Amino acid sequence: MTTRVHTLQTGWVKIKRAQMASVGTGLARPYHVLVDSEWSDWVPIHAWLIEHEDGPILVDTGETSRVHDRGYHPRWHPFYRLASRFRVSPDDEIGPQLRAIGIAPSDIQQVVLTHLHTDHAGGLSHVADRPAWVHPLEWQRAQGFSGKIQGYLPHRWPPAWRPRMIAFAKRAHGPFEYQMPLTRRGDVVILPTPGHTPGHVSVLVQGSPSIFLAGDTSYTEDLLRRHVVDGVSPDEGVARTTIGRILQLADDEPLVYLPSHDPASATRLSQQRVLSDRSSLVVGV
Repeated sequence: MTTRVHTLQTGWVKIKRAQMASVGTGLARPYHVLVDSEWSDWVPIHAWLIEHEDGPILVDTGETSRVHDRGYHPRWHPFYRLASRFRVSPDDEIGPQLRAIGIAPSDIQQVVLTHLHTDHAGGLSHVADRPAWVHPLEWQRAQGFSGKIQGYLPHRWPPAWRPRMIAFAKRAHGPFEYQMPLTRRGDVVILPTPGHTPGHVSVLVQGSPSIFLAGDTSYTEDLLRRHVVDGVSPDEGVARTTIGRILQLADDEPLVYLPSHDPASATRLSQQRVLSDRSSLVVGV
C-alpha cells in the first residue's frame, strides 16, 4: 500500500497579523497581537489524514462548529474577545471531513495532536475513543485555570479523554536529535518542534518527497523561509532554533512543508512542491 496524505479543512479562522509575524520583543509581542488593527484574511484550519498500511493516522482534529455557541470561549479571555474570529459549519468538522474521503472516525488507528490549542483539538469529540498522542509538556501546560489563561480550553475536551504521552527516543533524523516512530517501518515519526508552544510537535511522513505536517511551527511557508517567529511563541530563541532545523532538514532531503493555516498548503501537497532553504534569506518583520 502506498502511503498517502489527505488535506482535511475544518473551517476558517482570522487572526491578527502580529500573531502571524511577531512585532516587537518580549512582552510587547503578545500585547501587539491584542491591539493590532490589521487582521489576516480568512485562513484555513487544516488537519491531515495519513493513509498507511498500518492503518489511518490523523494529525490534529481541527475546530468545532461549537465555537459559534454563546459562551463556548471564555468571554473574559482577551485573545478570544479581541484577536480571533472563526467560521466553522457542522459539515466542516473532522468527522464529516473524514467520511468525505471514505474513512470512518472509528477506522482511525492513531491521533497525533501537534498541540492543544482549540483549532487543533476542537474536533476531539469525533475521535475521543481512538488512541491519541500528546507531548507531556503540552498536556501539563493545558491543565486547569492556568491552562485557560494560556488560551487552552480543557473544559471543552471530552470528559473521559485521556491521551497517551509521547516518549521521544534519542535517535536523530537530520538536525532533529529525537523522534518517536508511529509505524512498524518507522517511516512516519513524531518530531519535537517547540516554539509556538513549548510542547509543540510535528509529524514527518518519509518518502520521495517527505511530507512535514507542521502544525503551527509557522503560519506560512514564506514566513518560515524568512525565519520569522510568530507573535505568541513564549521563547523566540526556541522558535528560531526549530525554524532552523526544519530548513536544514529541507536542505538534507526533498520536503513538502505543510503548516496548518497556510492557504497554499493543500496545493503544495497535491503538486508535491518542495521547500528548499536559502540560509542567506533572513528577514526580520
